[in-house]
Amino acid sequence: MRKKTKPPRTPSGSQLEFTWQGRGLLSGVGAKFESDIREFSEFGTPTKLLHTSFSLVEGAESELAVPVYVNEFWTARQRQANPIHEVSYRACFKPQLPRFFIERLSGAGDVVYDPFMGRGTTLVEAGLLGRIPYGCDVSPVSSCLVTPRLRIPSFSDVSARLDEIDYQLNVDFPEDLLTFYHPETLREICSLRQYLFQRQESGQFDSLDDWIRMVALNRLTGHSPGFFSVYSLPPNQAVSLKSQAKINQKRDQVPPRRLVSELIRKKSKRLLSESNDELRAMVGQVGDQAVVLSQMADSTPQIADESVALVVTSPPFLDIVDYATDNWLRCWFLGVDAKGVEMTVPTKLGHWEESMTEVFRELFRIVHRGGFVAFEVGEVRKGKVKLESAVLRCGYRVGFEPGLVMINDQQFTKTANCWGIDNNSKGTNTNRIVVFSKPSEG
Repeated sequence: MRKKTKPPRTPSGSQLEFTWQGRGLLSGVGAKFESDIREFSEFGTPTKLLHTSFSLVEGAESELAVPVYVNEFWTARQRQANPIHEVSYRACFKPQLPRFFIERLSGAGDVVYDPFMGRGTTLVEAGLLGRIPYGCDVSPVSSCLVTPRLRIPSFSDVSARLDEIDYQLNVDFPEDLLTFYHPETLREICSLRQYLFQRQESGQFDSLDDWIRMVALNRLTGHSPGFFSVYSLPPNQAVSLKSQAKINQKRDQVPPRRLVSELIRKKSKRLLSESNDELRAMVGQVGDQAVVLSQMADSTPQIADESVALVVTSPPFLDIVDYATDNWLRCWFLGVDAKGVEMTVPTKLGHWEESMTEVFRELFRIVHRGGFVAFEVGEVRKGKVKLESAVLRCGYRVGFEPGLVMINDQQFTKTANCWGIDNNSKGTNTNRIVVFSKPSEG
């Protein structure tokens, strides 16, 4: 039975104004965090202070206000992230984003959770920083991308396993996929797929098989000779067979011969290039305690009450990305029916807000007192819809304290209004993160 949370709070007075007097809305560790970002100028630009307000009911007169901090808090000019992150997936954020919050709002051995983990950027970065990774995603592809990188193998072990696989099994292959692949390449892909299925059925499937499957998923289609396919769209999505046929005709191309094992070996070498024995041991230690779920994020009974120190996440944004369609070929490789996966992404803001409120209700249950949520949102529909106000309502309704909003602006162009970071005509190139805390008492 789900633990009850306190009822939504109603702001008093007709209008609650935020007045800046050198103090923020967070306390304890959060207050230090807010002070740090207020004084942040690592890349040569002082932080701008703005503010925004939100109502518990859209359009209501009573409002609460929170500070908004604008700066270049992380950037491509920072040191490169660990190459183990280089796994393609639609709409994923850079590793520098979760690192910024994990380093400042959690400690070694704390649980860091992402309820919409996607390719697992938050979980992998948490593991690299010695935190215990928890994650959830309704897509079965997601867990296959995440778990192998929480138990990092050595390149020599991966290479040896690749040499043991028979890539010429007498297996049937779907001829329609010849739109993407040379016949011999497709035979090798299907042989590898059959090998992995057999390992699972026999109970022999291990972390090396898990790693090889992950890399194969990320080599299925792409736009360079590093992928199994002929030239296609970037590797974070697979076009339909019909669309690929049009690409082939337009480019006058036929699928070239690719060596499956060699491409997996090459990509593995890159992913593992900065993973030494010490790092593998450390990530393995916290990875053994990881929780990785394939289900909806609004009900996660596998996660104990008040066990999470920090949530860093970015939810699906309305109808902007069709994850099921993008991953149809990956689902085929995994033996999963993409159409049978329930991936509900509401197309109306009100429905999206209702869905996110239920997720926040579950987050309030599992985050411990004094813990934090960093909820990244974006501008959708060419910048006409900003989700910060909706997110602020969602968290506040279930009991979280809305502390602040951060806008990470990497180009730092002009400020036109309180949300005015406008880098292009179709929206912005910014990250917008709403930071909440769970009250220490109450």
